Amino acid sequence: MLVSLDTPYVDTCAADLSLALGGPERPALHVRDLTLPGDVRLRLRLLGASHQVVLTDSLGGDGLTETVACLPGRPPHLPGSLHDEAGGYRFTATVLRPAAGELHARIAALRADLAADPYALVGVFPGDPDAVTALAVRTDPPDGSVGWRTWHAYPQTNELVLTETVVALR
Repeated sequence: MLVSLDTPYVDTCAADLSLALGGPERPALHVRDLTLPGDVRLRLRLLGASHQVVLTDSLGGDGLTETVACLPGRPPHLPGSLHDEAGGYRFTATVLRPAAGELHARIAALRADLAADPYALVGVFPGDPDAVTALAVRTDPPDGSVGWRTWHAYPQTNELVLTETVVALR
């Protein structure tokens, strides 16, 4: 699902992002609720130049809230990887600085790929077609898990932040 947002893009960069697990749902510009097989529920939330994913399931687990954003009161830190084997949570993040013109090509391809995806949410901000935050649920996670990918494009700094999360279901 492609969403044109009327809120101006937050002037930030990848270095300002943090990862937070748990915590409240933050104010969102757009929300997409999905129900996956096994009554797994995901709420994809666009928070401006950031995202939040809320996971719940029919098994009565505690669920999970993942936020990647500029978080007040928290120093910026986006880990390259975080693996909590006991909790069944795996997160990776990569910051790319594409060659001149490549960011535009990548974002155009991403928008085209995810525009009609029933498990995706793409927010396009006014003023720059490359100012995008996108989330997509993986349709091929390992058995007994759920996963998602995100893209945060910062055209003003020529940065593209890619994240991938896999969570084992209990």
